[in-house]
Amino acid sequence: MNFQAVEFEAAAGRADQLKPSDLPEIVFSGKSNVGKSSLINKLVNRKALARVSATPGKTATINFFRLPSCRLVDLPGYGYAKVSQGEKQRWAKLMQGYFDGDRRIALVIQILDMRHAPTADDYDMINYLIERDFPILAVCTKCDKLNKTQFDEQVKYFTELFEEHEIPFIPFSSRTGFGLEELKQRIEAAVGWAGEKAQGGRENKKQKTEGNE
Repeated sequence: MNFQAVEFEAAAGRADQLKPSDLPEIVFSGKSNVGKSSLINKLVNRKALARVSATPGKTATINFFRLPSCRLVDLPGYGYAKVSQGEKQRWAKLMQGYFDGDRRIALVIQILDMRHAPTADDYDMINYLIERDFPILAVCTKCDKLNKTQFDEQVKYFTELFEEHEIPFIPFSSRTGFGLEELKQRIEAAVGWAGEKAQGGRENKKQKTEGNE
């Protein structure tokens, strides 16, 4: 998959502005300032496809980026305390509108800071995704900020944390590119699986139609 063949497609601030889901979607979720935009930029080898903001909570839309075989979906960062209550409610309606829609979600990439344990908001999001039975990949960013001992300890911690629900995780660094190739492979596999699933669904529908004739 050529990740550099990416184009910004649209931004949605309300549920009625969401793009139709005509391609497998790779969804990026994480709290404000966790490094989500930097990860997306590293993935597609662009400096500023996804805007990196010094102000947490500034991204208030769902941003869609189109590739030939899939769509990247950048969700707003959550968990920033200084966001107004009205903005939090708007964000909640937007998220509900997205996840409740008829979306072709191939993979949700839940982004966490590898230096720290997940926050309460992180757990809320992860549990929501588990309850909805979405395919999840945990990507733990900023691993370059850990020394070897700290890195090994956090790998053990996150492995044990996610193994109950069989959620794979990747240590990642947007600065060094550590974990980038594995991330690409996971995305390619998810898109391929989603394409096969869609093809199988179309064939089953065709067979049922022919059987009724």
